[in-house]
Amino acid sequence: MAAVRRCRDLLRSLRPILWKEGIFTKQPVPRRSLYMIAAASGCTLAIHWFYKQGQDIVPVVHARETEKNEPTKEKATHRELRFRQFASVEYQGNIYMTPQDFLESVTEESPRPRIGRIRLTAQDVESMLRQTPSRSRGSNKLFRNLHDKGIISYTEYLFLLCVLTKPRSGFRIAFNMFDTDGNQIVDKKEFLVLERVFSKQPDSEDGEGKKKEAVETRIQDTSLMVHFFGKYGNDVLKYDDFHRFMENLQSEVIELEFLEFSKGMNTISEVDFAHILLRYTLLDRSEIEECIARVKDRIQQEKGITFQEFKKFCQFLNNLDDFSIAMKMYTYAQQPVSQDEFQRAVRVCTGFTLAKDVVNTVFQIFDSDGDGHLSSPEFIAIMKDRLHRGSRSHLMHTQGTWEAFRQCIRNEMKSN
Repeated sequence: MAAVRRCRDLLRSLRPILWKEGIFTKQPVPRRSLYMIAAASGCTLAIHWFYKQGQDIVPVVHARETEKNEPTKEKATHRELRFRQFASVEYQGNIYMTPQDFLESVTEESPRPRIGRIRLTAQDVESMLRQTPSRSRGSNKLFRNLHDKGIISYTEYLFLLCVLTKPRSGFRIAFNMFDTDGNQIVDKKEFLVLERVFSKQPDSEDGEGKKKEAVETRIQDTSLMVHFFGKYGNDVLKYDDFHRFMENLQSEVIELEFLEFSKGMNTISEVDFAHILLRYTLLDRSEIEECIARVKDRIQQEKGITFQEFKKFCQFLNNLDDFSIAMKMYTYAQQPVSQDEFQRAVRVCTGFTLAKDVVNTVFQIFDSDGDGHLSSPEFIAIMKDRLHRGSRSHLMHTQGTWEAFRQCIRNEMKSN
């Protein structure tokens, strides 16, 4: 009750603002209504208002959020907000993710509860970088082995997210983007182009060299830089090294998800597979439950899905844009897609086919009327949400707006 009273008092103090925003009229607001609004909103109104004014109020994290190198708070994207939410360490006024933070950001809905961020010392960072393995010791357990003994910057976070959604055919394109001089190797200076691309500091023709030099001097060595270019930054990255890193990272995240559901077994059930596919989508809970129920009803005998079969499906999702082009042929012809036609499109786009049980499970998830056919536009739209996991920036266009929140408050008052 004390917390509700505090919320009530806070709402009273914001009454002029609420009048201005048109939520309340300039009529006296009964005490009972204030109690109800306070209890229903849980002070969310106040939090949202201060967030709108540019204050950084992030759930779970209560540490100081004025770091000089933190992603800008003006018109923050979903990725920026998610980075702040999961980043658990701070060094010299900058916030960083640990390798464990990164893995959690792409496999979990929200970060582990914590109070504030850990402030690292120079000795802490030096020890972390010293423990970072070289490229020759890289593996598909790199991030899990480093755990919280490493730092990842925001721009590297964006790079790693990009890696996770790249098809194998895109590995060479990504490498060539870094290889600015076209000599088939990437050195540390070329890799730092990434920092300038995402730094949001436009280069001008006058003094361009000075500006670039200033950016480079501010960049702190991270675990990824040491892994790629060595302790002293003198090593170079060849395409084979780059390809191996990208493949290992994709495998690591896929394996982490698989192990979450397999519980040490060699397979996951078809129902588990459905849960994994739908966990990051925009479907609401009732729709997800309907999809899961269809899988349970229609697949009576559980065969199980192996890790390799699951991995192949995830690799197929990375080719979703090409698959979408193939499926448009059926869409334009207004032809339904059968399992055989689905497999043919997969083979054309990827060069391999998926396990029959995997394709059958996919069809049971999305074939709502049970006619044995798939609505490819719906499937592709939902799988794109799944592909981008917790980093779907387009969500910010439809959720969390002031107008939507104001309407919510109005509805709450009407119901009371």
